Amino acid sequence: MKKTIELLKKHGELKVINEELDIYLEIPHLAYAEVKKENGGKAILFTNVVDKKSGTKFVEPVFMNVFGSYKRCELLFGRTIESVADEITNLLHMKPPEGLMGKVSMAKELFSLKNIFPKRLKGEGACQKIKYLNEDIDLYKLPVLTTWEQDGGPFITMGQVYTQSLDGEMVNLGMYRLQVYDKNHLGMHWQIHKDSSHFFDQYQKAGKKMPVSIAIGGDPLYTWCATAPLPYGVNELLMYGLITKTPAQLVKSLTTPLYIPKDVDYVIEGWVDTNALKIEGPFGDHTGYYTLEEPYPVMEVSAITMKKDRTFLATVVGKPPLEDKYMGWATGKIFFPLLKTTVPDLLDYHMPENAGFHNLILAKMQPLYKGHAKQFMHAFWGAGQMSFVKHAIFVDEKAPKLDNYQSFATYILNRFTPKSMFITEGILDALDHSSPETLVGGKLGIDATGANRVEEPNLLGDSELLEKVQELIPDAVKLHQFMRHTKNPITVISLNKTKAAKEYFDALVTLSTNIRIVVFVDDAKNDVTNPYMLIWRVTNNMDALRDVFVAGLMVGVDGTNKSSLDGFTREWPDDVDCTPSVVQTLKNKKLWDLNDNLYEKFQL
Repeated sequence: MKKTIELLKKHGELKVINEELDIYLEIPHLAYAEVKKENGGKAILFTNVVDKKSGTKFVEPVFMNVFGSYKRCELLFGRTIESVADEITNLLHMKPPEGLMGKVSMAKELFSLKNIFPKRLKGEGACQKIKYLNEDIDLYKLPVLTTWEQDGGPFITMGQVYTQSLDGEMVNLGMYRLQVYDKNHLGMHWQIHKDSSHFFDQYQKAGKKMPVSIAIGGDPLYTWCATAPLPYGVNELLMYGLITKTPAQLVKSLTTPLYIPKDVDYVIEGWVDTNALKIEGPFGDHTGYYTLEEPYPVMEVSAITMKKDRTFLATVVGKPPLEDKYMGWATGKIFFPLLKTTVPDLLDYHMPENAGFHNLILAKMQPLYKGHAKQFMHAFWGAGQMSFVKHAIFVDEKAPKLDNYQSFATYILNRFTPKSMFITEGILDALDHSSPETLVGGKLGIDATGANRVEEPNLLGDSELLEKVQELIPDAVKLHQFMRHTKNPITVISLNKTKAAKEYFDALVTLSTNIRIVVFVDDAKNDVTNPYMLIWRVTNNMDALRDVFVAGLMVGVDGTNKSSLDGFTREWPDDVDCTPSVVQTLKNKKLWDLNDNLYEKFQL
C-alpha cells in the first residue's frame, strides 16, 4: 500500500486530506463525490480518521478511490490492460511449435508461466507483526466505514475473502460484503451463486465449521483478483502471477488452514458455523438501491493480525459512476478472450456502468445464420457470471463502437421492431429487487443484427405530445422524447402513478402513429431529460416478463417502482441518497468541492 501511495503521488493521482473526518458517513460521502468527477477524480488518503461515536482516533489512514480512473488502473497493473488480454489470448491459442526457433520461443513462454503459481512460505509475514487473539480480538480497532444512513452498520468493502473446499483441494479468493456485528463477529454476504457459498454447502453437509481468512490491503491487485470472474475452482491469485510475472507469496493464517499474501495490511481469521445464520443488512449497494435484510452466514473471529505501518483500503458503493466502473473496464477487457471460447463469433462486448453491469450488456458479433443472435443470448445467459445479465442487445460487425452510445443507439433504433425482442426467464443476481421472486426473473434480448423495415412515426413536439398524453393519462406529469432523428424515438413519461403501467400503455395505443417506444417512470426522483440516470433507473426497475408491453409497432417499458398496484408483494428498497447534513458539514469544512451540476446529474 505504501508503494501504491507513492506511485499515485508521483503521477499526480493522489489527494491527501488531513482534516479530521468520521468513519460514519463523512469519509465515504467525500469519496462518493470524488469518483463522480471527470475521469474519476483522484485517489484519496484520509490521514486523520476518527470514530466520533466511540471517541476513537485511528493511527492508520484510510485509502479510497484507488482504482477510480483508467489511468490509475493501468498504473496499478503496471502494464496496459490490453497486454494482459493479449497474453491470455496467446495462451488459449498456443499451438505445437514448428522448427527450432518455434520450440525455443514456446520454451521461454512456458518457463515464464512458472511464476503465476502462488508460493507458500514458511514462517510469518509482515501482515502478522501485530496479533490480537482471544479476549483482545476487537473489530472496532479497524476503521471500518458506515457509508449510508440506512445501513445496518459498518461493513468492510474491500475485503479479500480466502476460503477452501472441504477437502482442501480448491481455494477461492472473492470479494463479499462483510458486516461488523460486534467486536468478534462478521456477516458473510455469500450470494447463492458464489464459490464460497458452494464451499459453505460442503461444510454444512459434513456438519463442520468452515474456515475463512479475510485480508485487507497489500498490493491492490490482490483486491482486483478477488473480483475476477474465473471458472469455479480456479485460484484467482493465478491472475496476480500472470499480470506481475511474480508469484503471490503466501503465509499461513495463525488460526485457520488458509494462506494469505504475506504483505497485506490486515488479516481477520475465523470460523463459520454452517448451522447458524443471522440477518444481514440493509446496505446501500452498487445497484444504487438498498439491499434488504436477509439471513446470511456469520464468522466468529479467531484472530486479527496486521502490519505495524498499515493502511486501510476501502471503497464506496451507491449510484453510478463508481470505482467499479474502472475495475469492471479492466475485467471486461482481460476476460474477453475467455468469453470468446464460449461464443467464438463474438467480436466485442461492453457493460455500461450506469446499468449496473449485470443489468445490460451490449455485444457485437459476426452473425452467420438466422437465429444466431438468439443462440448467443442463450450462451450468454448460461455462461458463468454472464448468466445474471438481465438485458442483452446484439449488433452485427457493421455497428459503431459499443461505447459510442449516441451512434450505437441510432444504429439499433433504425432497425428495431417489436419482433427484434426475445423475452425469457432465468437466474438473476441476488441484489436484483425488481423481479416478482428472488433470484429468478425476466430477461430481454434484442437482436439488432439484421435491418428490419421500420415505419417512421408522425413526430410531435414534446409540449404538444404531452398535451395529447395528458388527455388520455391525467397522471402524466412530464414528457421528453429522445433519439427523435431515428425511426424509433423513445418517449419518456413521468407519472404520479395510481394504477399499473400496463393500463397507461393501453390508453396510449391511439397515439401509436406518434409514439414508437414509451418508457414510464415515477415523477418523484426522476428527471425525464437525464438519459444517464434514466438508464440506471429503468434497467434496475424492470422485469421483462412483467414490464414490456407490445401493441402493433408500439413498445412500452415500465420503469416505475413496483407496489401492490402491480401485484408486487416483495418489499421495494429505497434509493441510496447522501445525507444532506453530512454534505453541508463537509462544505462548511471546505472539503466538498463537487460541482452542483454533477450533484444533480448523478442524483446524489
